Amino acid sequence: MSSHTPSMFDLWSKSSVRAFDAAIEANRAMAAAFGVSVPDPTSTADSEPESVSVEDRLEPAENLPEWDVELQAGEELGVGDFVRFTKTLDERDVERFAAASGDTNPIHLDEEWAEETRFSGRIVHGTLAAGLISAALARLPGGVIYLSQDVEFQAPVRIGDRITAEVEIVEDLGGGRFRLRTTVVDDEESTVIDGEAVVLIDDVPN
Repeated sequence: MSSHTPSMFDLWSKSSVRAFDAAIEANRAMAAAFGVSVPDPTSTADSEPESVSVEDRLEPAENLPEWDVELQAGEELGVGDFVRFTKTLDERDVERFAAASGDTNPIHLDEEWAEETRFSGRIVHGTLAAGLISAALARLPGGVIYLSQDVEFQAPVRIGDRITAEVEIVEDLGGGRFRLRTTVVDDEESTVIDGEAVVLIDDVPN
């Protein structure tokens, strides 16, 4: 092999280093978001720690201004009731999810690496995009408990995409259990995730 041609080990090593560096940055972003100072291994002991801002805590059932929610449900939930939850998944969401979940796959964190893949660039974690289904469920009246969720990933979600999750009740199974159609679409109304869920909905405690 020519000395000018990188070996497979060299290529793997460079990719691993980039993935490791990306993981470190993702963990720093997550820690900073919650007001935790993370030491910089390249700094000296006498260095002053960086100041970080503490993110405001979300209250239960709170909606942020950048979220859109549409709910159609009566006092008694039934077939045809639905809720939609819309949110833009940005760089910060991806970094914080990587840190929280441990999923530091470079397809989500390393643009240079991701450009050489079939997606020609970084994409959002599939589980993060599917998480908007859970966000939609949280807007249904009552205490919602997941029993099962099946998903089919049909298209990638790009960083910066604004996507909408919709859950619709398609069957009342009795005993507070419901079967739901669950979909996620992008801003062009193309389906990126399809599936169904079964949930148990309890009355809200007094």
